[in-house]
Amino acid sequence: MATPEACMRRAISLSKRGYPAPNPRVGCVIEREGEVVGEGWHAFAGGPHAEVAALGLAGARAQGGTAYVTLEPCNHHGRTGPCSHALVAAGVKHVVAAVNDPNPKAGGGGKALVAAGVGFESGFLAEEASATNAIWLGAMERDRPFLVVKAAVSLDGRIALPSGESRWITGPEARRAAHRLRAELGAVLVGRRTVETDDPLLTARVRGVRNMPLRVVLDPRSKLTGNERMFGPEAQTLRFTAQKARTAHDVTVRTRNGGLDLELVLQELWSRGVTGLLVEGGATTTGGFFAARLVDRVELFIAPRLLGAGPSWLADFLAPTLAAAPRFHVRRVRRVGGDVWISLERIDD
Repeated sequence: MATPEACMRRAISLSKRGYPAPNPRVGCVIEREGEVVGEGWHAFAGGPHAEVAALGLAGARAQGGTAYVTLEPCNHHGRTGPCSHALVAAGVKHVVAAVNDPNPKAGGGGKALVAAGVGFESGFLAEEASATNAIWLGAMERDRPFLVVKAAVSLDGRIALPSGESRWITGPEARRAAHRLRAELGAVLVGRRTVETDDPLLTARVRGVRNMPLRVVLDPRSKLTGNERMFGPEAQTLRFTAQKARTAHDVTVRTRNGGLDLELVLQELWSRGVTGLLVEGGATTTGGFFAARLVDRVELFIAPRLLGAGPSWLADFLAPTLAAAPRFHVRRVRRVGGDVWISLERIDD
């Protein structure tokens, strides 16, 4: 027997699949007469939404059924049609949503359903569903991309070799987890020095990724040549600079406190539809975001090795900005391969 709680928990589990950034994670289960007749999730931006995927599986059996969905069905025409309309057309008699859609551009699905004679209620298992969709919901609340700092460090706190090269501090499992973070956030940012030192590709090399994350670099003086790997055709790239734009990659923003105005950088990304941003830069870039109090989460990978020298996480990342940085609490600690992964969440003052 498919109980309401079992159906919503299944929808929440389904919502964790796929990489739909910059869209929200959504799962849907359709139940009729105690039997699950359809289920789906939003796999990638531009693809079918969870409700449409579930309706496609259910077919005619959706008529007279109840849809359990982790986020209120959308009510606007974007790259796909409104899910509220699709549910009405399929003859679904009742919709249960875990969380109301806070996006003013897409919200109102519940009202549209009621107006069409479909029962609607929300708030069922809302806390669990919100946790799965924390990045997107956090962006909606802040009116800017949800910002995550990722760093890989040695036991003695080093983030790179003495030469400045930062590759291969952690093992392959941790590196795969970092690639998944890129896909989940939908955009990744580094500073100019990281590009010059490591020449990273900055793609998300993970199975199932259909849309590569947007690549962003802070290059105030436009010193990069444009021939670096991150400017290649694998994904879109933006370069933020204080200079006059020279190429299609360039976005000009004003400076602040000796560097680019990071709040303006985030607002520009927000205006382009970016809802999550993974910062993988070095001390200057990451320290700037901490000092500006823009960091929402930290993903720290600690490798069981000693480097002895090189840039330090504490001295070069945190110490210069500790007085201004927000407070964090430990969200989760887990083992990934031979490394330790610590997730820290911001405590709002």
